[in-house]
Amino acid sequence: MDIEGYARRMLKRMSEDEVKALLAERIAEIKSWSFEKAKRWAEAVIVEVKNAYSKSNWLLDYYKSGVTMGEFGVGSRGRGDFYVHEKIAEVIGNSGAVVSSKDLDDAGVVKFGDIYISVAIDGIHSRLSEFPFIAGFHVTRAAMRDVLVMGAEPVAVFSDIHVADDGDVSKIFDHIAGITAVCEATNVPLVSGSTLRIGGDMVIGERMTGGVGCVGVSKHITPRKNARDGDVILLTEGAGGGTVATTAIYYGMHEVVEETINLDFIKAVKAVFRADLVRRIHSMTDVTNGGIRGDAEEIAKVSDKALIFDYEKVRSCVNPRVLKMLEELEIDFMGVSIDSLMVICDSETAEPVKNAIKKTGVKVEEVGWVEGRKKGALVLEDGKVREIRPRFRESAYTPLKKVVGEEMPPDFEEMRRKVDEAAMKAVEKKRKVLELIGQV
Repeated sequence: MDIEGYARRMLKRMSEDEVKALLAERIAEIKSWSFEKAKRWAEAVIVEVKNAYSKSNWLLDYYKSGVTMGEFGVGSRGRGDFYVHEKIAEVIGNSGAVVSSKDLDDAGVVKFGDIYISVAIDGIHSRLSEFPFIAGFHVTRAAMRDVLVMGAEPVAVFSDIHVADDGDVSKIFDHIAGITAVCEATNVPLVSGSTLRIGGDMVIGERMTGGVGCVGVSKHITPRKNARDGDVILLTEGAGGGTVATTAIYYGMHEVVEETINLDFIKAVKAVFRADLVRRIHSMTDVTNGGIRGDAEEIAKVSDKALIFDYEKVRSCVNPRVLKMLEELEIDFMGVSIDSLMVICDSETAEPVKNAIKKTGVKVEEVGWVEGRKKGALVLEDGKVREIRPRFRESAYTPLKKVVGEEMPPDFEEMRRKVDEAAMKAVEKKRKVLELIGQV
């Protein structure tokens, strides 16, 4: 519970004494404290909130769009989320990076001499707070994947762990164990990190969040924008990661979680590296951002091409046990992160790539092709080609997400206009600060 936010909101609705009593009640309930002790906390919180928010300052304040993260689907790997990421790229501006946020890759790239340095960071799955080991395992594997698909060898991992005030310290250790299980298996060291409480004293409860980053180096890169007309699309079998594990946990199908604990993706890419095939591959990605629906549209957008998939062949690349669960729960496998490796290359390169991957025991199939005379993401099913697009949110994969739904809100365009305004205001503030420090 964010007690600072609670106090800030409630002070606008009722008297200070009423807020003090309510807040003390909430704190006592969560902390299992006496009301008197909770009341002292509540009083201190109210003092801080009044001091901090009774005044306005252009540097401390930010433009309020009136659009919330949940309403706009931020973090839900759908249309709203993708739109916000485009706006983030606009706020960043021209960074001078070889590959940046505007290219819609999960890893960014800079060049140092003759070496490309790829950097990626992933947040832990929000619903894995009470399962710190697999949260650490999957977020580390995700960060490594983002670097690997850029054609880079991972050389270092770093982490950031935040546990709320009432969280057990052991969460940190279990989480680090999950991170380093991947690190030790791949000989990539965890070199640094940060460990903090969420919101310090102002957030009570047991929630854990954080992220893991990875740095890699290479002589060649394989960004999404490099997909070419006539290329074929290869896909390895995916069993999912944090998303699939979350589905299994919150539907009570815990036995499926074990299917996600593997390094098949990393084995497949490493095999391609050993065979010296990276320089012949045009593009690679991991199927994570809202599944094939999301990733395919992003690749089509930045490459200005069409990606066409054979539905049944894509379906065959989902781990059978995971696929059975998804279909039983009526979750669209095309719209959820299955963590497959996607390789886009010419047909001559495809055979040695498939052969290298198959030697590791990982299944790989040719599932589609790229066309230059069309645009967008398409799927071939029952002899008919149809467009596939990400929904407003990725496939609803927990009971609560099914309640929230996947449909675009009717006022999306109005919300988008407000988001545009917020991004513009952030850019203006950045310019003002640069002027202040003499950099413009």
